[in-house]
Amino acid sequence: MKIRGALAALAAVTLAAAPAVAEGEFSRVLAPVEGTSEAGGGSGAVVLAIGALAAIIGGIIIAAGSDDTPISA
Repeated sequence: MKIRGALAALAAVTLAAAPAVAEGEFSRVLAPVEGTSEAGGGSGAVVLAIGALAAIIGGIIIAAGSDDTPISA
């Protein structure tokens, strides 16, 4: 029972101290950038966009081009 009380008190102190710790001002040091990154954009994104557009148009054509004959006799 004493351990539960101690853990509860520790949890309460932690929750009470969290906002004060979060308000502390931390300055970030930015590293110099050398060159450019290939991660975002580029020709890969264009190919992906064209493929997605083709898939959407193909899905619309398949959905709209169905025949109207009933399946049941």
